[in-house]
This record gives sequence, C-alpha cells and structure tokens, in this order.
Amino acid sequence: MALKLSLKPHEKVIIGGTVITNGASASQLIIENKVPILRERDILTEAKADTPCRRIYLVIQLMYIDEQRSTELHPLYWELVRDLLQAVPSAKGLIEQASQFILDGNYYGALKVTKKLIEYEKELLRNVSKSG
Repeated sequence: MALKLSLKPHEKVIIGGTVITNGASASQLIIENKVPILRERDILTEAKADTPCRRIYLVIQLMYIDEQRSTELHPLYWELVRDLLQAVPSAKGLIEQASQFILDGNYYGALKVTKKLIEYEKELLRNVSKSG
C-alpha cells in the first residue's frame, strides 16, 4: 500500500536516510515501497538532544533511519536507558515498551513511545522547578 505524503512549503522530510526539503509550494509525494520516513516535526537534531530522553530518542531515530547501523547503536541505547532508569525509575514502563519495539526491530514504534517519554520528562522537570 502506497503512502501519500503531503508537504508544506519548505518542509523537510527524511526518506530512506535522505533529507529532502520541499520547494516554495505545497506538494504531495507518493511513497510506493516501505522505507523509513520522518517528517520535520519528528526529526531531532543532535544539538537539540539536550536531555536524557531526547538523547534516547536521537539514538532510536538513527536506528530507524539507518537500519544497517542499528545493531551498532544498540549498546549506546542500553547505556542511556540504564542511566535514565537509575535516575528516574518511574520511567520503567515506557522504557520497557520502547525496548520491546527495538528488540522487535520496530524502530518507528519505539520513536512513538519515546515521544511519550520525552513528555513525561518535561512534566517531571516542570514539577521539580515548581517545588524548587
């Protein structure tokens, strides 16, 4: 089944590891085969991976975009997860979900769960700043 991708003017998208920037007008692409796709709103740059959960997201994003390198990134993922769980044991449920997706080779599913983890992290940080 083909995927119809509508892009806004100047919107970026990663398709199969290639960064594509749309031109000045809206456009539609039809993706005929299965390939990793990330819209601009879902792309995290290394510079913006400034929290533990965002760093986890970045590693999963790299696994998703370049599955050939995914196994070499697994040790980094597990190291980041271990460090996070030591600091925030309450994140265990979301980490377990993301990790199962990774073990199953479903990196896009892991990204979706990790977005929830990032929101949880934001909530924790807001609560800390309110009580401080």
